[in-house]
Amino acid sequence: MPEEISTADKVGNVSPARYAEIVAELRKLVETATRIQFTIGDYALEVEPMRESGGQERSDGLFTVKESLLRLAEDIGLAYESLRNDRWTASRWPKDRRVAGVSFTVHRILAAIPDEEERYAAILTPPEGKTRWTPDEANRRAGRQVERPITPQEKVSAIHTLAKDEAVAATVTGDLLRRPTVVAQVRQEDKVRAVAELTRDEDVAATVTGDLLRRPAVVAQVKQAERVRVVEELTRDEAVAAEVTTGLLRRPDVAFKAMSDDTARHQVNHAQVERGRQAREHFEDTHPAAETVRNIDRSVEFLDLVTACHAFVAAAGRVVPGMRDRQLSEDEKVLVHENVARVRATLDWIETAVDTGKVDVDGELARMLQGE
Repeated sequence: MPEEISTADKVGNVSPARYAEIVAELRKLVETATRIQFTIGDYALEVEPMRESGGQERSDGLFTVKESLLRLAEDIGLAYESLRNDRWTASRWPKDRRVAGVSFTVHRILAAIPDEEERYAAILTPPEGKTRWTPDEANRRAGRQVERPITPQEKVSAIHTLAKDEAVAATVTGDLLRRPTVVAQVRQEDKVRAVAELTRDEDVAATVTGDLLRRPAVVAQVKQAERVRVVEELTRDEAVAAEVTTGLLRRPDVAFKAMSDDTARHQVNHAQVERGRQAREHFEDTHPAAETVRNIDRSVEFLDLVTACHAFVAAAGRVVPGMRDRQLSEDEKVLVHENVARVRATLDWIETAVDTGKVDVDGELARMLQGE
């Protein structure tokens, strides 16, 4: 087959004059083919006239019509669909409404116009600037998809048709989303819906979320409650939570507000004590000077105990003389006796610890020391 040529003085591989001759001959053949197809349709209508839409009559005869047309199609060597279309088209165009010079294809397309008068008028009025109907122009007039889309809406319809296959749709969507100018024209709600669909995969969602949270302008638009929930989710990991909390407590305003919460303050104090205990244990287990420090600690504890006893005796010697000639109420006497019992029990505990080195506290003494 000769290579197709498209030059100023040729159409394909022929001259303009020869092309005009070919067109003229083919129009005659198309005219003949149109008459033939209408004739086939008329004969098919004679065999099986069109039935009224709906009603019991149509339901009862539905299979009879198809069987009759199938038999006719087989007997004349045509496909059933071709014969059925010829019959339907002929039914839409009475013989006196068929237009010479208009192909059967155009008649078939315009036959989709529901209103008869509108349909009959349309075929007599080619599109503005055109002398003849073409299949694409007929499809536009009938509101159908064209083969060569021109307007944006026609192109959109063509893309939708081609993208009915899921694999094709996925590829096309990916290609389009790589074009910033295209994405910029997408409505906000459509972008949100697209992101929601694309981030159903957990790995994708994690990556996208990380990228978004690095953009201050995006984070600034997130509601406070949403931010709190995000921070809670991100700090479920203990290591992450520790690092974030440390950073937050370095901010004076944040630390001040956090310490107004009783639970938070208690946890911080508890953590400080626990941290100190762990540091002390580590020091005692690993440091060469630990034994010396323990001896010093014991000396300090001894001095603290002696000082406590001295402070108690001194305080009692100062307070008791001041009670001379004072009569206490029964409630006051009970309270003093309870505290004296606690002091006595404490002194016994001290003596036991000094004599034996045992500092264990039984349940009754513990309750007494706690004032229960």
